[in-house]
Amino acid sequence: MTPLAQEMVADRKITLVVEDPLQERKAERVALGSDHAGFQVKERLKPFLLGLGYDFLDHGTYSEQPVDYPDVALAVAEAVASGEFAWGILLDGAGIGSAIAANKVPGVRAALCYDQASARNSREHNHANVLALGARLLDEDLIRKIVETWLQTPFGGERHLRRVNKISEIERRYGR
Repeated sequence: MTPLAQEMVADRKITLVVEDPLQERKAERVALGSDHAGFQVKERLKPFLLGLGYDFLDHGTYSEQPVDYPDVALAVAEAVASGEFAWGILLDGAGIGSAIAANKVPGVRAALCYDQASARNSREHNHANVLALGARLLDEDLIRKIVETWLQTPFGGERHLRRVNKISEIERRYGR
């Protein structure tokens, strides 16, 4: 900003807010989903999310009856890619299948996280917008810690933006 512009901003008592276009918050909304293996953990995660101040919409499943994880992963990923939700959280047995399925949706950067360090890195470095968790592999206390860390870690911005843009370019190149 030029010195003249700085002076005008100060004189008019204008507050400038610099926003990273990738940091949209979409009203702190979370698209939530699980297959049958993650159903019970998802149900117990709901009050935890509310306690952290996050609104969510449950995209299924709604019982322990067997379902195919790609169907739920697709619903959550599309909700995030559409911009209706800031983030998505998926729980299946290992988390791997849901992450793979969600990453097929353009605009989604799903990360399988297994501890707080991987959660922090996926948000800060990779600007992940969908979190995949293995409900049968992680205890619930650790899942809550991962979720809280992941939701509250901001994207690192400029330092990592070049790499995130390269991920998006790969997606464009292959028409996904």
